[in-house]
Amino acid sequence: MNNKFDALKDDDSGDHDQNEENSTQKDGEKEKTERDKSQSSGKRKAVVPGPAEHPLQYNYTFWYSRRTPGRPTSSQSYEQNIKQIGTFASVEQFWKFYSHMVRPGDLTGHSDFHLFKEGIKPMWEDDANKNGGKWIIRLRKGLASRCWENLILAMLGEQFMVGEEICGAVVSVRFQEDIISIWNKTASDQATTARIRDTLRRVLNLPPNTIMEYKTHTDSIKAWEEFHGLVNSSGR
Repeated sequence: MNNKFDALKDDDSGDHDQNEENSTQKDGEKEKTERDKSQSSGKRKAVVPGPAEHPLQYNYTFWYSRRTPGRPTSSQSYEQNIKQIGTFASVEQFWKFYSHMVRPGDLTGHSDFHLFKEGIKPMWEDDANKNGGKWIIRLRKGLASRCWENLILAMLGEQFMVGEEICGAVVSVRFQEDIISIWNKTASDQATTARIRDTLRRVLNLPPNTIMEYKTHTDSIKAWEEFHGLVNSSGR
């Protein structure tokens, strides 16, 4: 599974060549090696399915965030508040993470779990999200754990049948209710958003009178800025 820590750099202290003629060339090679190491040290090892594991169509990453209600959240502070739990590439790797995670119904306060395709941050401004939106379903207390599990299993199992449109899903635990949402890339594609809505109803076994709201991320950003008087805001 993915190591959360960057690889430690190797010690580059080596003996200098005594031959003056070759020292310039060796220094140049050393600088290039150090530069390459510096670039690669920030990269995480690619997450791949293990032997005999069942690969998913996409790699996914779990995230967690928590904040104090009522406190204005800038885009920068929101990004800093999101903690990456880990990335998985197979069914078996998913269950290793999920089996050790607290269920949404047992979370307290203003907390969120996010499950997004690897490389997509759970932020409105992310390139994959900026032209998209999300379906929002508000749940009474006691339903979040079951609905969250059903939602993410449907997403990992490609039950939505909308190609690469799905970006991720979020469960938001609040004091009087819980909220689940699924994010897609293209808010203007009404056929896709309608298919996602219908699949949501089916996989969550929602009553016919359940209220479902679709909100574009552009509208979310505008509403957040107007409410908080901020120029560039994000998050919740």
